[in-house]
Formats: sequence, C-alpha cells, structure tokens
Amino acid sequence: MNKRNNILLLIPIFGAALFVMLYFVATIFYPGGSQVDKNAVGFSWLNNYWCNLLNDNAINGQPNTAKPIAIAGMIILCVTLSLFWLLFPLYINMGKKYKIAIQTSGLLSMGAASLLFTNFNHDLITNLASLFGLLATIGVYIGLYKLQWYRLFAFGLMNILLVALNNYVYYNQELIVYLPIIQKISFATFLIWICSINLKLYKRVIVNNNLS
Repeated sequence: MNKRNNILLLIPIFGAALFVMLYFVATIFYPGGSQVDKNAVGFSWLNNYWCNLLNDNAINGQPNTAKPIAIAGMIILCVTLSLFWLLFPLYINMGKKYKIAIQTSGLLSMGAASLLFTNFNHDLITNLASLFGLLATIGVYIGLYKLQWYRLFAFGLMNILLVALNNYVYYNQELIVYLPIIQKISFATFLIWICSINLKLYKRVIVNNNLS
C-alpha cells in the first residue's frame, strides 16, 4: 500500500470523532419530547433515540432545529464507515471474493443508512442497513481472525451481542423504555471497535514500512 492509502486509515477515526461531536451539538438544539414524555424539554439521553434528531419535527410538535446538524453527522458517519469497509479488506490476506463481499455489503449498508433522514419506511431501512452491515462485519471478523487479533475479534463479538440485545428489547414492549440507552451504548462500542481496528492497522503498516 502506498503512503497515501495508509493515511486514509486514519480518516475513519477522525470521522467518527466528528460524528460524535455533531451528535452532542444536535442534542443541544433538539426542542424536546421523548417516548416517555411528549412534553419534555430538550434531548434526554435516557429516553430519546438518535433518529429523533433526524425528524422534521420534534416529538413535542415543534420544528426540529437539530435536524440539519444531525443530517451532517449522519452523512459524515456514512462516509466514514464506507471508507472503512473499502479499506479494511485491502490490508488483509483474503481472497478476492471475500474482499468484494465486504466492500459491497458495507457500502450497501451505508447507502441504506443514509436514507434514515428521508421519508422511506424507518423500520425497513434500519433492517436493511443492519442486514448488510452484519454481512460486512462477519467479513471483518474473518479478517481479524486471520490476523490473530483475538482481542479485537472478541470485542467485535460483544458488538454482535449488543445488536441482538437491541433487537430483543425493540420487540419487547415491556423493555423498550430501555432501548434508547442500549442503542447509545451499542453505537459507542461499535465506533470504538472500528477506530481501534483502523489504528492497529495503521500502526502495523508503519512498523512494516520501517522494517522494509
């Protein structure tokens, strides 16, 4: 890999950090309302979802001034993860079919996720993004195992368990009140996992370049 491509490995890390920053800023501008209290003021970290920030109107009925900021964050996140799905297979000793499968499913996942702030069916878009994302993630697990990066492999499995927990809680009306906080924890751990993989890949490339 040339030096330019190696530097690209750091972009997903900066992109993830920028997304988190925009997420925080968007919550400041969110008018209010949540699944627990429609008349609540402001964004509740315990009761509001990320997608609440993407709606035209807040749950309390007021125009959602957080939407432009949240959309900017969503675009950055999709571009960030798309770059990860494209780059990761290039640094792993995998067959061409595996590489194409990771890149294609990863890009399809981000393409579907980018539709979350449109008028398309929310559940359908979420399920499509999750399905393609799962396929791409399985490919990453295979790559991590080949590299013998077992800690990151185990960390990734924890993300799968969190996704399963999200789905279980989503379809359980008695537990759905806990979904917003579980969603945020899952989001954070996934981004930390992606950034950790990119940083380790970058360090590995630097070491190999110094040895050559």
